[in-house]
Amino acid sequence: MSQKKSRGGAAAGDDPDELSRSPLQAVLLADSFTLKFRPITLERPKVLLPLVNVPMIDYTLSWLETSGVEEVFVFCAAHAQQVKEHLAVAGWSGKPAAREMAVTAVESHDAISAGDALRVMYGRGVINGDFVLISGDTISNMSLKDALQEHKDRRKKDPLAVMTMIIKHSKPSTLTHQTRLGNDEIFMAIAPETKELLYYEDKTDNSHLCVAIDKDILANNPTLQLHNNMEDCYIDVCSPEVLSLFTDNFDYQHLRRHFVKGLLVDDIMGYKIYTHEIRSSYAARIDSFRSYDAVSKDIIQRWTYPMVPDVLSFGNCHEMKLHRQGIYKASDVTLSHSAHIGANSVIGSATSIGEQCKISNSVIGEGCSIGKNVLIHGSYIWDNVIIEDGCKVSNSLVCDDVHLRAGAIVEPGCILSFKIKVGKNVVVPAYSKVSLLEKPSNEDSDEELEYADTNSVVTDSPPFSSMKSNADHPTIISEDDDLGASETGTSGVLGYIWASGDTGIQDKWRQSIAPVPKEKLEELQHAIFFDDDEGSEEDLNNRPSEADRDNDSEISVVEDDDYTKFEKEVEETFQRALDGVHQDNLILEINALRLSYSLQHADCAGAVFYSIMRGALVAAQSTNDSLLKKTADALTKWKDLLRNYTKTVDEEMEILLKFEEMCQDITKEFAPLFSKILPYLYDKEVVSEDAILRWAEEKENADESDKVFVKQCDVFIQWLKEAEEEEDDEDDEEEE
Repeated sequence: MSQKKSRGGAAAGDDPDELSRSPLQAVLLADSFTLKFRPITLERPKVLLPLVNVPMIDYTLSWLETSGVEEVFVFCAAHAQQVKEHLAVAGWSGKPAAREMAVTAVESHDAISAGDALRVMYGRGVINGDFVLISGDTISNMSLKDALQEHKDRRKKDPLAVMTMIIKHSKPSTLTHQTRLGNDEIFMAIAPETKELLYYEDKTDNSHLCVAIDKDILANNPTLQLHNNMEDCYIDVCSPEVLSLFTDNFDYQHLRRHFVKGLLVDDIMGYKIYTHEIRSSYAARIDSFRSYDAVSKDIIQRWTYPMVPDVLSFGNCHEMKLHRQGIYKASDVTLSHSAHIGANSVIGSATSIGEQCKISNSVIGEGCSIGKNVLIHGSYIWDNVIIEDGCKVSNSLVCDDVHLRAGAIVEPGCILSFKIKVGKNVVVPAYSKVSLLEKPSNEDSDEELEYADTNSVVTDSPPFSSMKSNADHPTIISEDDDLGASETGTSGVLGYIWASGDTGIQDKWRQSIAPVPKEKLEELQHAIFFDDDEGSEEDLNNRPSEADRDNDSEISVVEDDDYTKFEKEVEETFQRALDGVHQDNLILEINALRLSYSLQHADCAGAVFYSIMRGALVAAQSTNDSLLKKTADALTKWKDLLRNYTKTVDEEMEILLKFEEMCQDITKEFAPLFSKILPYLYDKEVVSEDAILRWAEEKENADESDKVFVKQCDVFIQWLKEAEEEEDDEDDEEEE
């Protein structure tokens, strides 16, 4: 372990070169200090919840180890003993740990926020130089090398550069104002040359059409980039001063709303925060059940490689093998011959699956027993769960040791916490949260501070079994009682249903595992159109006039190319379709995006085609199938979606031009296959004979470098021309 330099770590005036020679350290927060994963986190810490059958914290520690971090301090608050036991069992800590990275648990039962945690770390005096600050629910495969070097280079020139935040592109939906991870959109102002963060707002009011930025920021920065298309990865490279700043400011509780915003508006000390944008790498924090679902799908689809099930192995985790269509299975799974496992599914060790079962887009844990004729879609079934014959589970999360009796139905968006028992033929209503523990009475809002799970008081709440009852003194059904129920009733469930918070059932979809309901998408889209048609005059009146604005007309805002942003959004929207979103909903979202960017139908054709081909490439890289086969499968599956955007020859031409561009630059892997994929597009009626011949004709006078793919397809193009001539001859004969 590194030697101490001072009680609080390195001082601000320490030589940056000396700091750069210090072993790279990290502080991992093993408590998110939020309540979003309740009721589950009343019994188990969030960082130990299984993510594709591996505890979240193992992904984070594995990434830190591969990134060259030599020493990690794991800060534990709620359920600290569980975290420490896991670190030992998984081989991260303890004497037998044969690893290059040292892992030490730091425990405090008094910390109720991230700010408190960092104040404790300062008091321990164990941080000796620049360090990585990360939450134990963060998944990444990025290289830290560039971000670390940028931070160190800046520190040499400016000791006031105390933090570098990792960000990535992730445009929120124009309908929901959320990213695909379920996070609310963030507004950032960044200096384009230096990448200094000038403004940060994660609590935006979407009812207004403008963002209020201090005029001093504009006056001091003639050019800045204003983003609402960036995701905060919650990975920070910090100088030791960050710890002392938290100690000096006890009102700093939240890392972003208090610390980051506090530094940005502090004109006295002059500390600065910078950003580092990652492009091709992956980084995401699991902040809600929706992001749990999205990141799980990303892992299964191998966007997080090498952080994938068949590569990672910790402690007692069993080896997983990757099969076709993104199906992962342990070697000792018992699978009936008539059972069907669909694409993008994971089946854990010692699990048995009965006859006529259908499982798709789901993760099944270890030691589960699944009976006959069970349907499971888009769900997460943890360890030792019993699901009897005829049950249906849709887009829900089922924790350890849950027992579903025959014929039970779990509707979308449900959370069944540990050891819940559901009776025969019981229907668990959509978005229900059920736990054996009663809901605490003094839950502090996630929107105020990040509080630990240890600070709550339990109060009386009605049991689930009496949800439709008006009984004055409801009682929980005991384990010995018969859990039978009517076909549509909600009695017969052992546990308490947790009432909705202030948002009510209307907004439950925002943080749910279940896809956004079609009715909600239509409602949101209607609201956009209504605002455009009816609210335009009011909006214009509310906007500041030219005379009201700052007189400095030299201020400019640099924005990304609209089509580039649109294309990225379409790709992210398409990824949700791979997760099980219905095609009709996908078209609704894409059309809304097109309208918001004022683009043409042809722009959609190119963007959708790119998303489909990109998905095929990723699928081929994750299986033993050839790229050509995966492309054919993808085009067959999504041909109707493409046809929706190729109503004219111009729109079909857009696909051909986009394909050329991809083969030349973005996805060169398709270049040798161009001549084989083009006939397939023709056969599937995605592009017509007229579009292909027109494309070839327009290339006749082009440079040789632009004729590469036309020449590659020469035989096929010649065949089309001859077929067209034969049709013309037949038409002439008929006229004669």
